[in-house]
Amino acid sequence: MTRAAMSARRSLGVVGGLGPLASADVFFKLVKSTPARSDGEHFDVVFEQHPYQDPSGGIEPVSAEGKLRIYDTIRDFERRGIATIVLPSFVSHTFIDELRENVHTPIVDMLDALRAHLRRRFPGARRIGVLTSDYVRNQRLFEKYFPQPEFEVLYARPAPDGRPDRVTRAVYGEEGIKAGNLHGRPVELLREACEDLIAQGAHVLVPGLTEIGLVVSQIDLLDAPLIDSNLIYAQYVVSGEYGGGSRAFKVGVVGGVGPAATVDFMRKLVRNTPATRDQDHLKVLVEQNPQIPDRTENLISDGPDPTISLYATCRKLEDGDADIIAIPCNTAHAYVERIQPYLNVPIVNMLTVTVDYLRSTFPALREVGLLATSGTIASGVYEKALETAGLTQVVPGPALQARVMNAIYGPQGVKAGFTSGACMDDICSAVDALVERGVEVIVLGCTELPLLLPEGEFTAGNGRTIRLADPTAILARRCVAYARGEESVDSGHVQG
Repeated sequence: MTRAAMSARRSLGVVGGLGPLASADVFFKLVKSTPARSDGEHFDVVFEQHPYQDPSGGIEPVSAEGKLRIYDTIRDFERRGIATIVLPSFVSHTFIDELRENVHTPIVDMLDALRAHLRRRFPGARRIGVLTSDYVRNQRLFEKYFPQPEFEVLYARPAPDGRPDRVTRAVYGEEGIKAGNLHGRPVELLREACEDLIAQGAHVLVPGLTEIGLVVSQIDLLDAPLIDSNLIYAQYVVSGEYGGGSRAFKVGVVGGVGPAATVDFMRKLVRNTPATRDQDHLKVLVEQNPQIPDRTENLISDGPDPTISLYATCRKLEDGDADIIAIPCNTAHAYVERIQPYLNVPIVNMLTVTVDYLRSTFPALREVGLLATSGTIASGVYEKALETAGLTQVVPGPALQARVMNAIYGPQGVKAGFTSGACMDDICSAVDALVERGVEVIVLGCTELPLLLPEGEFTAGNGRTIRLADPTAILARRCVAYARGEESVDSGHVQG
């Protein structure tokens, strides 16, 4: 492994506890496997061991307490900046997908390591003899990674006298490996289990319990190779030749700007997601912060600056493992260029995806009407985005712009919970005026306005029908496309 690769993966977090002795063995073999010429070239390794009382002695499934301890340990590693998680327990790999779905840091898969090793070192081996517990066997963990027809998984047969099988007694018995006995009877039992697997035709023998790694060097002179799973896992971790595993894409949402607009955005996210069951929908993290200072008040008067509040909210989404951030507030995008350089997660630019929609949907368009807050208009963010695409912004005159603001902020405006009456009269008058000026498409450039004009078309007082572009819906569709991998997050519609 190159020094650059080592630097990228220098910190490892080892989750011990499910097998204290075995976890320590993996830790030792990690250090032993590191190609370091000096102490300073070794990985930074954090070893956390929190053993818990398991009534079954590890034979039965990990309890809810055990799963939560493992999860909390991983989250603690994440808070400490650990780059890679090492999980030295086959039983914990029966729920590795549950862990991966709920953490951000890559967890190195022990079974992936074994499969890669066997394919490389024993390319002709098809029949894999596995030494493991009944629980792992019943969960068909090895069959998942070594499927037919490429492989056939074999297990040691039960003891003829009805006692627990040899592997279980060797590891979990009163004088077994877990009790600290690393010589004598446990080694004899494991040898007998190996010989049974060889008699069944196994081409290679694979320990499926990390405790076996403590004694594997004592089981020699067999007619089939017995590998050291712990050492192979350690070498795989050190090599860095593994992927991060699958983790559900998560959309982070800056909520509360305003609250009703956030709900509207969430509804459009759900509506635009192809799904036949709950699990098909997106993972979404919403940080609802209505206390973010009003953007328009800051842009057109002496209202407080919302920059820190917007940035702090985005940081919470970043800390919550969001892959992208959506801000369903047009005016807030006047501040995005200030905060994006300090974030590691891209903000999907509501304005540029809207302009992209306009250009692709209406290729002959030249002028675009804009209904927005006075702050959005004063900031010039839409005007700049439209000009980049060769489009000209058309906004209401001062008197009608005041009515737009009243429709949004007035005592009977949409932010006050109204969607009919005076606010509708005000916004319809502004639309009519833009239509009279020849506008054919109007952008609803405030996320509250789609609550007043939810349809994609509007028939003006003069009988003309024009199209309405809803940036909230456009942003929702783009976030769905990113989450489903239909478009790259690096496609130019994110700030950064």
